Amino acid sequence: MVEPAELRRVPVFADLPDDQIAWFLSQSEEVRVKAGDIYVRQGDPADAMYVVLQGELQARGERGGETFVFSMKPGDVTGALPFSRMKQFTVTGRAESAARLLRFSAALFPELVQKMPVLAQRLVGIMSDRIREFTRVEQQRDRLAALGKLSAGLAHELNNPASAAKRAASQLRGMLYRIRDASHELGRRELTPAQKSEIEKLEASLIARDDPPLDALAVSDLEEQIDSLLRSHGQTGLWQLAAGLAGKGIQTAVVESLFASLGTETARAALERIAALLEVASLLNEIESSTSRISDLVCAIKEYTFMDQAPVQNVDVVKSLETTLTILNHKLKKGVVVRRDYQRVPLLVNSFGSELNQVWTNIIDNAIDAMGGKGELRVRTYRDDGCVVVEIGDNGPGISPEVEPHIFEPFFTTKGVGEGTGLGLDTVQRIVRKHKGNIQVISKDGDTRFQVWLPLAGAGEGRS
Repeated sequence: MVEPAELRRVPVFADLPDDQIAWFLSQSEEVRVKAGDIYVRQGDPADAMYVVLQGELQARGERGGETFVFSMKPGDVTGALPFSRMKQFTVTGRAESAARLLRFSAALFPELVQKMPVLAQRLVGIMSDRIREFTRVEQQRDRLAALGKLSAGLAHELNNPASAAKRAASQLRGMLYRIRDASHELGRRELTPAQKSEIEKLEASLIARDDPPLDALAVSDLEEQIDSLLRSHGQTGLWQLAAGLAGKGIQTAVVESLFASLGTETARAALERIAALLEVASLLNEIESSTSRISDLVCAIKEYTFMDQAPVQNVDVVKSLETTLTILNHKLKKGVVVRRDYQRVPLLVNSFGSELNQVWTNIIDNAIDAMGGKGELRVRTYRDDGCVVVEIGDNGPGISPEVEPHIFEPFFTTKGVGEGTGLGLDTVQRIVRKHKGNIQVISKDGDTRFQVWLPLAGAGEGRS
C-alpha cells in the first residue's frame, strides 16, 4: 500500500492538502513490475496516467521511420494527462529495474480537475513541457532532413562540374603530349618563314573562332570528306585526326590548302598540332566553365546561409529568391519551368536572411512536390503600400478545401510516413510572423499561390 508520505515525494504532489492526497490514493492502483516487464504498449488506448514511485523505466517509440527513447525515474509522471488529445500510447514502456507505479484511470480526469485543481494545473504544465520538447525534437529532425536533401542535391550539382573539370584536365595531359610530338616533327622540317607564319596564323584564327558547333550528322559527313582527302594524299589510318578536325568544324578547303603549300608530311604534322591545339582550347573552356559553375554554387551557398554576414540586415528579396532557386536547381531541372515576374525596383526587407531563405525553400519545395516534379513554378514580387509581396505559385492539382484550413498546423502533413513531419509550413508561418509579416494561400485546381507579405525596410511595421 502506498503511503501519503511516499506520494508527497513526487514534486507535483508535495504541498497538496491531505484530503486531496487521500482521494488520489483511493482512486489509484499500485502496479509492480519486474525488470524487463512492459506496462504499456505503443498503440494501446491511452487510458491511464502513471506516477513513478520506485525504479527506472524506459519508453521507446517510432515516428517517421525513426526510433526515439527516453527514460523515467522516481518522481516522474507519465502516460495520459488531463486535457491531452492523445488517444493511443505513442510509446512502449518497459521497466529497466524492479519498479512501483501508481496507475490513475483517465476516466477519472474530469473528477480530478474538480477535486485537485492545483494538481490539474501542474499536470497541464507537464504536458506543455512535453509538447514543447517533442516539437523541438521534431523541428530539429525536420531541419536535418531538409539539410540532408539540400546537401544531397548540392553534392550532385557540385559533382557534375567537378567531374567534368577532372576529366578535361586528364585529357589535357594527352593533348599536350600530342602538341609536343607534332611540334618536334615540324621542327625537323626546313620550313620557310612564310610557311611558319602561315601555320601560326591558321592556328590563331581557328582557336579564336567562335562558330556554333555542327550537328552530329554534319560532323559525320565532314569527317568522311577529310578522311577521303587525307587518303588521296597517301595519309591512311588517320581516322582519329579526321574526327578531331571535323569535330572542330575544319573544312576540307583548309586541309587542302596546307597540303598545297607545305607538302604531304609537313602538312600532316601541322594538322596534328592544329587538331591538338583546338582540343586544348576546348578542354580549357570546359575547365573554365566547370570551375565557374562550382564557384557560383559556393557563392550561392554562402549567400543562402548568410555566412560571414550580419544575422540581421536589409535583404533584397529578389536576390534571396534567386539564391534559393540556385540551391534547388537539382530539383527544378528535372522538369520544372520557372516563370519570373520581379518588380525592377529593389525591394529590401530587414530580415534574418537565412530564415527568409528557409521560407522560400519550404514553399518552393512543396510546390515542386505538388507538381510531381514537372510543371510551371511562378515567382512574382511587387510592392503594396509599405510591404513587399512575394507570390510563389504552381500549376499543380491544388489544395483540397478539406486540407487547406490545416496546412499551417504543426505536425499536419499529407505526405506519406517518413516523407514529411508537418512542420514545414508551420515553420514558414512562424518565421513570417517573426518578421512582422503575414502569409496567405489561394488555391484551386491548376493554380496554387502562396503570398508572403513582409514590411519593407524603413516602411514602419507593415502588415500584421
